[in-house]
Amino acid sequence: MLSKLRNKLRLTSELNSKTRTDINFVLPLAAVFFILCLIITLNRYYSFYASFDQGIFNQVFWNNLHGRFFQSSLSSSLSTNVVHSGEVATVYYHRLGQHFTPALLLWLPIYALFPSPATLGVLQVIFITAAGLVLYVLARQYLEPRLAVMITASFYAANAVIGPTLSNFHDISQIPLFVFGLLLAMEKRWWWLFWLLAVLILVVREDAGVNVFSVGVYMILSKRFPRIGLAACILSFGYMLVLTNAIMPLFSEDISRRFMLERFGQFADGDEASTLEIIWGMISNPWRLIVELVTPVDRTIKYLLGQWLPLAFVPAVSGASWMVAFFPLLKLFLGKGETVLAINVRYALTVVPGLFYGAILWWSQHPKRFKLSFRRFWVVCISLSLLFSYTSSSSSLNRAFYFLLPDSFNPLVYVSLPQQWRHVLQFRPILGQIPPERSVSATTYLVPHLSSRREIIRLPALELRNDARQVVKVDYAIADLWQLQQYQPAFKEERNLLRELLQLFDQLTQTQEYGIIDFRDGVILLQKAATSNPQATAAWLAFRQQLGKK
Repeated sequence: MLSKLRNKLRLTSELNSKTRTDINFVLPLAAVFFILCLIITLNRYYSFYASFDQGIFNQVFWNNLHGRFFQSSLSSSLSTNVVHSGEVATVYYHRLGQHFTPALLLWLPIYALFPSPATLGVLQVIFITAAGLVLYVLARQYLEPRLAVMITASFYAANAVIGPTLSNFHDISQIPLFVFGLLLAMEKRWWWLFWLLAVLILVVREDAGVNVFSVGVYMILSKRFPRIGLAACILSFGYMLVLTNAIMPLFSEDISRRFMLERFGQFADGDEASTLEIIWGMISNPWRLIVELVTPVDRTIKYLLGQWLPLAFVPAVSGASWMVAFFPLLKLFLGKGETVLAINVRYALTVVPGLFYGAILWWSQHPKRFKLSFRRFWVVCISLSLLFSYTSSSSSLNRAFYFLLPDSFNPLVYVSLPQQWRHVLQFRPILGQIPPERSVSATTYLVPHLSSRREIIRLPALELRNDARQVVKVDYAIADLWQLQQYQPAFKEERNLLRELLQLFDQLTQTQEYGIIDFRDGVILLQKAATSNPQATAAWLAFRQQLGKK
């Protein structure tokens, strides 16, 4: 009896020792991910590479803080009224017509303590880091410590995780944390937490219910919790239908006139379509559905390989991965646009939880395959994923590593870290000349830093509709022409915008509608009905002449 007790105590001691060793690996892993991503994210923001979406979300948070919930003039500039009908942006536009995102209110108290666009970047890194820790706990429900650590390392090294984490703040960054928590609650049979997280996922955005629906399908097909799974499917599908067909149209027509057509217009006829009409278009055209599902074949295969790579391609042979990730994948494969199959863009995060959960279940059934040879192969896969994360995050979609890798090699387009920070230090005082209560129009990379205000739009637009329902021209216009100058040799968008802004500023100054009040290192600040500063004007004309020679 005493011998059995000693053996039991020894086994318990060994288990506790392994767990402590396991934690000693996981926590430093999470800490390294958090610190590196935080440094890169903050550098991206403070060196003026955070872009338009960061400004949208910051203005939404700022308006929420001031009781104007989910209003945004920046978001209004992307609305169907502006894009398709040619109207001007409005400051009282409710973004809930574009994306229904009540979950953002959860983080408003934190933003209230630190009201800055940089806070949103920090929150995003926290969300993803915390998601990795929850994933580790989820993996430990089935796997031995070493395997759980490898799964967690794969998550932190995944291109589909790193890319979106280092980009502008986005609502989808909450999805991995909530979905991993949902799956953990299911494993623990903590049904109160399961349903709480299911509701939180639904209110992340209008299409996040696809993740809950996919988990419900798994619960039914695996026969583990069929009744709860059926309830999850009914809740999520019904919520998405009611939300997109009855609630969101109350705020604007964007869901039917813009977003449905931009993503799934191939399944619709006419200039607008509801989600019900899109679903019917898919059902009534099965051949088109199949074609859209697999084409373009090369990009579809490349996307799957990119998602599978950090897990050493295990999700490809895991039935659970296919079940839990199927509907998020289906939504992307059936959608149109360049970003839906971009592995480093935020939409990729919706697929991640299903793939990782399926990999956990596969390893729980095949633990003996975790041999030295496979571990070495897995490490190679993780290394490649890190490499691809670095190269893709340096692209024009993100530019998180703009200072390490040229944006273009032919022609060469490269901005070094000292060069960019020297530029920032020279022009940053100009931003302080714009009072926070005054309206402004700015170029993309200046927008986030000026977005904590009621009235802001993006150049070349100069007009907006204010709270008095009057169309007015902005008080200030500011443009970083130096930044456009650096990138215009290789990128058509920057080249065309630079040409358009030069013509606009020539017109505004010639008519004296706006005066140049400051110009530093390629950044110009104009004020409505102001007398131009002679020194600023001379510097502008010299810069203008320099551009004309190229």
